[in-house]
Amino acid sequence: MIDPTSSHARLSAISAAGVPASAVVPAGRRPLTAAFRLLIALAAITGIVIDCAIGDVPRVLSYFTIQSNAVVAVVTLAAAYRAWAARPPLSARITGAALLYIAITGLVYHFVLTNSSSGFAMTGDAHAPSEWQTTATQLLHTATPIAVVLDWLLLTTPGRFRPAYAWQWLIYPLLYLPFALIRGALLSPGTEGRYPYPFLDVDIHGYGGVLGNTVIFALAFYVLALVLTLLDRIRPHLRGPENRISSPAIGPLK
Repeated sequence: MIDPTSSHARLSAISAAGVPASAVVPAGRRPLTAAFRLLIALAAITGIVIDCAIGDVPRVLSYFTIQSNAVVAVVTLAAAYRAWAARPPLSARITGAALLYIAITGLVYHFVLTNSSSGFAMTGDAHAPSEWQTTATQLLHTATPIAVVLDWLLLTTPGRFRPAYAWQWLIYPLLYLPFALIRGALLSPGTEGRYPYPFLDVDIHGYGGVLGNTVIFALAFYVLALVLTLLDRIRPHLRGPENRISSPAIGPLK
């Protein structure tokens, strides 16, 4: 039979020697955090599935919206597992990238694509969206971005983003440009959705105009990445304390 007094004495001695608590007591499981992240992944996946079910799958998969939500689904599923299994969190480079991409999706949709004064609005469709389309749109452009931001603010440790991450995160959005242009060049003129977004439409702006639009958006995305990095460093830590070893003079484990 294990003597709890002697066990506590050994733990106290280890703590007094300066050994981190995580080396003695594993980080606690966080089932509520895991459940919330599972819901985020479910929202993203549901929106993607609905869009694919009611639309042309290759065209649907070409949108940055779908791809960013897919990234969120994979990252949040992995993060949910780690929270459930009391594993260390994912790298901030990975979670920050997912946060930036889904933030871009939400901000561009609400302030550019649905804003008639932006010059790039996609609100001129003659057909009213179906209920399924509306559901998918809200999941992909509103619910998932807001949920990811809340997860970052409320359920993660601040100060993990580094300034160097800002330009590293931009690699994927910048690679999306040649993908969209090559795809458009391979499709016949007049094909619906030949270019996924108005600011990438070569037929309207020409390659020079598209390049100019890309530079403007890239700079805006870089500023957004830097803002997220700054906010991550100054925001308060809203999570409760993890399991730790108390000082021997204070009392038992807590």
